[in-house]
Amino acid sequence: MRDFLVWKIPRLTPERIDEMFAEQRFVDEDGTVIPIDAPYRHHSFIFFHRDLPDETEPPGELRVLHRDERIVVLDKPHFTSTIPRGQHIIYSAVVRARRELDLPDLSPAHRLDRATAGILLCTTQREHRRAYQTMFEKRVPQKTYEAIGRFRDGLAFPLECSSHMVKERGVMQAQELPGREPNAHTRIELLDHAEHPAHGPIARYRVLPTTGKTHQIRLHMSSAGIPIVNDPFYPEVLDRSLDDFSLPLQLLARELRFVDPVDGTERVFSSDRTLSVWDEVVDQR
Repeated sequence: MRDFLVWKIPRLTPERIDEMFAEQRFVDEDGTVIPIDAPYRHHSFIFFHRDLPDETEPPGELRVLHRDERIVVLDKPHFTSTIPRGQHIIYSAVVRARRELDLPDLSPAHRLDRATAGILLCTTQREHRRAYQTMFEKRVPQKTYEAIGRFRDGLAFPLECSSHMVKERGVMQAQELPGREPNAHTRIELLDHAEHPAHGPIARYRVLPTTGKTHQIRLHMSSAGIPIVNDPFYPEVLDRSLDDFSLPLQLLARELRFVDPVDGTERVFSSDRTLSVWDEVVDQR
């Protein structure tokens, strides 16, 4: 079995596989540890926990805005992924909250991009997941975002952006396909504008998506000619290291409003965070 695993998992060196046998990391479907000298068995299942990548802890506090028996509302910082994926495991929002709140079944009811800060709703127990996840699937919650983007004089606000968006797995950018039925809708309102010493003319926008496609706000704002400040994907993909925390995307999930699907109460949660680029403008005024 050891020789089979060396052949089957080429990304691990034979020496690392030997170490994992010594650490009793390989088990069968019954949870029985597989020894290094176990004979190969055809059509059998082997389970193991993969090695965690070396992670750099991202900046910012993961704040708990609300907690009850069914839900936890987090105020997620920039650079923190919602769920474990890729190089982001132990510092993902859900893993951190599970550990810090002692809630092993905590699960997100929706997603926020790693680059986006703000309100993230989670459920505490498995029996509560479906009700809240279905609420998001049916687009019941009202989401309000705040974004700092380029300012273009002459645009008529509010902007109503609609397009057919697709996001292919493994491709960094989402795309808009012309001539197809729109499946993504975003309303953009202008709140204020100013001159920034480094970014030039910028504006503060309230953004109201009625659908939840991946990168929807970022792509719609870029297509409108008002891309979000510090966006590494739109309008073009920039080469930035995963542990470069110097340029946070200026996008914040400001508010989440919905009628609770379990008890019918009205819920409103707001982020206390601010966007750093606009803070710099305010400090100069």
